[in-house]
Amino acid sequence: MQTNGFTNSGVNRMSKAVLLDSGVLIRLMNPYEPLHQVALGLFRNYVNSGIVCKVSTIALAEYGVKGDLHLLPSRYLQYVPFMYLPNDTKMFAQASADPEVSAFVSADAEAKKVYDLLENPNFDFLNIREL
Repeated sequence: MQTNGFTNSGVNRMSKAVLLDSGVLIRLMNPYEPLHQVALGLFRNYVNSGIVCKVSTIALAEYGVKGDLHLLPSRYLQYVPFMYLPNDTKMFAQASADPEVSAFVSADAEAKKVYDLLENPNFDFLNIREL
């Protein structure tokens, strides 16, 4: 199916919004990236078609590691805060990848539920409410 000039496999309706990840932002903002023109064309198409371009604050944090957040086309972006996403999952991944981290310290009982679903985590969970 064609949607706004782009193939949209498996989707049988017009999008009202899209969620952009950090990889798209990187390609959108760097004219030297091989996929810059694709990202730019897609972004322009969304904006011109009235499709809301949403960006998770997680993606913003990822982009901000090497990119300048002030240069993003904020006028055309809608930011989605952490509360809509399982943000602890990202932090668990960071804890797991960093050999110096031995514990994830939190006051969030919901985060512990997610932690309990992990298979063989290489770090402990410490809930300050239980100290």
